[in-house]
Amino acid sequence: MGEGKASRGFDALWRAAALLIWPETRDTRTGRDERAPPPAVPARERKKMITDFGRPDRPARRRGWAWAGMAMGLVLVATAARADCSRPIRVPIAPIGMSVVTSGGEVSGVYPDLLRKVAAETGCQFDFGVVPRARVEAMYAGGGADLLVPATRTTQRDLHGDFIPMMKARAMLISISSDRATVESLAELGERRELRVVVVRGFDYGETYQQLLATLKAQRRLVVEADAAAVVRALERNLADVTVMAPSILAGTLLQDSKTRPLLDRLRLEPMAELGWTDSGIYLSRHLPAKDREVLSDALERNARSGTVWKTLQKHYPAGSYEDGLKAIVTPR
Repeated sequence: MGEGKASRGFDALWRAAALLIWPETRDTRTGRDERAPPPAVPARERKKMITDFGRPDRPARRRGWAWAGMAMGLVLVATAARADCSRPIRVPIAPIGMSVVTSGGEVSGVYPDLLRKVAAETGCQFDFGVVPRARVEAMYAGGGADLLVPATRTTQRDLHGDFIPMMKARAMLISISSDRATVESLAELGERRELRVVVVRGFDYGETYQQLLATLKAQRRLVVEADAAAVVRALERNLADVTVMAPSILAGTLLQDSKTRPLLDRLRLEPMAELGWTDSGIYLSRHLPAKDREVLSDALERNARSGTVWKTLQKHYPAGSYEDGLKAIVTPR
């Protein structure tokens, strides 16, 4: 490379470096930043600066080191710019179908995959911790969790965070190989005293659902379990007759165990009049700094609008296992 080109390149890099580190000076009258790069270095001084760097007998290598140093500085600045969240984001999670899978110390599934994609896009760090679902809810309500994921939108949860919809979901009445009379509503379920109901502690499908749980508890026909896998065992062992949850949760749980997988063909799903399609997604705790909420909200909404969330779900759930209880909020491309 000729000296003229090298000279112009050095001058441009010199000015760029100065902009990165030059102290801010502000005009007190206008309030404007009057920061400016130093004037161009004269050719004679520029040549001296190049040849005086390092050992005087190896000018070519010296120029390489100078360029490398400048490049490293620019990389460090770019890396700092990607670290958009002010601190690691706390995400306590519990196994929920194929949406969140916790097996062998590993965390995977639809939502962990989504959050890892968001981490790559924003530079934010998500710290996962596996706890029972009821504990997840308590941590979110008490400010110990930055995210509640996944979650159906409810009035109670709205008190503590901002909701970002990812898809539509509905809970249904689910049983195994039952020839009993059809149940059409939660109100009717409350009257059918012969039916024992098992649910997951911490699941919430709104006020009507919570009222049903209170009724069932008073009638002593409510069984409460820690997770969906325990619900499956209760149904299989005839400790309960029915459950109320999104079918994808139960189906995803059955799919993870070769012993329970055959039960998929025996599931009976019944829509409840009070449990229509509603938003399901992620809550961002208001204990998060406002800037962090803005960064995460933008990234999550972008992934939902683009259809990425739905495509991720379809990678984890086989066709036929989720359609009764989940649907996209946008038409996938």
